[in-house]
Amino acid sequence: MDKGGNQSYGSGEEENMAAWLVGINNLKIQPFKLPALGPHDVRIRMKSVGICGSDVHYLKTMKCGDFLVEEPMVIGHECAGIVEEVGSEVKDLVSGDRVALEPGISCWRCCQCKTGSYNLCPDMKFFATPPVHGALANQVVHPADLCFKLPDGVSLEEGAMCEPLSVGVHACRRVNIGPETNVLIMGAGPIGLVTMLAARAFGAPKIMLVDVDDYRLSVAKELGADAVMKVSTDIQDTTAEVEKINKVMGVGIDVSFDCVGFNKTMSTALRATQAGGKVCLVGMGHGVMTVPLTPAAAKEVDVLGVFRYKNTWPLCLEFLKSGKIDVKPLITHRFGFSQKEVEEAFETSARGSNAIKVMFNL
Repeated sequence: MDKGGNQSYGSGEEENMAAWLVGINNLKIQPFKLPALGPHDVRIRMKSVGICGSDVHYLKTMKCGDFLVEEPMVIGHECAGIVEEVGSEVKDLVSGDRVALEPGISCWRCCQCKTGSYNLCPDMKFFATPPVHGALANQVVHPADLCFKLPDGVSLEEGAMCEPLSVGVHACRRVNIGPETNVLIMGAGPIGLVTMLAARAFGAPKIMLVDVDDYRLSVAKELGADAVMKVSTDIQDTTAEVEKINKVMGVGIDVSFDCVGFNKTMSTALRATQAGGKVCLVGMGHGVMTVPLTPAAAKEVDVLGVFRYKNTWPLCLEFLKSGKIDVKPLITHRFGFSQKEVEEAFETSARGSNAIKVMFNL
């Protein structure tokens, strides 16, 4: 596959199998023909693939945001594996290298790409985003420059976790988290938790997480949150909860991350953040939200959005190598790559409950 996402299909020595989304709540392991290996590509045997919330959305509804699954699609985009073959022009990778894959191929020609914001490329070809196939397969072909060699001591599972971690790292960069930034995080799901880990690695001195689920709050506390608080789903409780959040924090909230994206979570973030602070919208739970922007404007609270990430894998790997971030406790369930286990893995992820990150080991 080249930078533009063009595919010319070749045949391999063994039949490549992948998990195909063929309908609502319908995944099938079926043959997946690999693209021909281009001069700047590598062929990778997948070893670890995580399930993302977007994967579950596609499974349950055949859509996520504005993206619709209109024909069978290979699922999965959080991934790492071992290089098996390299293209003729690949210089930095060899067969046997363990790599984490950045799943989006941008065009490198549009104004967004040319100015460095390649994550906003309108022609992005992103694993498991219709109509592009994903990575829950025995093997994939991917551009070599989007495959990052894992340091010694960093596992393939941790390599796959670089994808969700990249969301948190990119969000922290967007709002300039540092040693004087006190942080509130709405939502203690996988993205809320990796955002917390990233914020701590960037130096945030005090971090509080709120959620509706006791178990996820307990995980946040175990991972180092300074404070946690259970909230309700009733938007009528927002005012009282904001007062309690500020009391528990004990210091002004400089940055709030909404890692859910609901009316209530965004309203809470806007109201809880102190004057001159920032609110970063990470989650996209509601396509349209009604939130108190006028009071936020009166406090000069900046609202920023994030979409995917850019140039994050090297830093994520450095954080993992140095021990500044430990993502291993987030991996709560592991499955193999059989029809039965694929179905069970997605059911486990969709149920939530005590499942944080569900991982396939191929």
